[in-house]
Amino acid sequence: MSQAPGAQPSPPSVYHERQRLELCAVHALNNVLQQQLFSQEAADEICKRPLSQLALPQVLGLILNLPSPVSLGLLSLPLRRRHWVALRQVDGVYYNLDSKLRAPEALGNEDGVRAFLAAALAQGLCEVLLVVTKEVEEKGCWLQTD
Repeated sequence: MSQAPGAQPSPPSVYHERQRLELCAVHALNNVLQQQLFSQEAADEICKRPLSQLALPQVLGLILNLPSPVSLGLLSLPLRRRHWVALRQVDGVYYNLDSKLRAPEALGNEDGVRAFLAAALAQGLCEVLLVVTKEVEEKGCWLQTD
């Protein structure tokens, strides 16, 4: 079918979810996949399930995006902002390296860091990024297979 001279071709049909609440990770996944495959509940379940399967010795560190209360001096405001927090193992001990802390906070062994992650995820609206080497990422060995 030919078009009239000077006519513009019709744009392709592009799936696009608009921002709703603070579900940008879900919207980004669905937009990349070009269909609504993920819901907040599905994404939350995926986050909770790999927690027990993380091969922590293969992970260089973790970066969490957490809700953070807003305060003015001693006055706490009913607002929540987002805050990025780093977790890392040093000499066999996992530490919370939150820049708001006066000093690193020891979380202990793998059980300690898993408990910290579980508590953070239970708050809701928490995102976890894994920092791994290129080799670990390519092999996908940051998850235990058993």
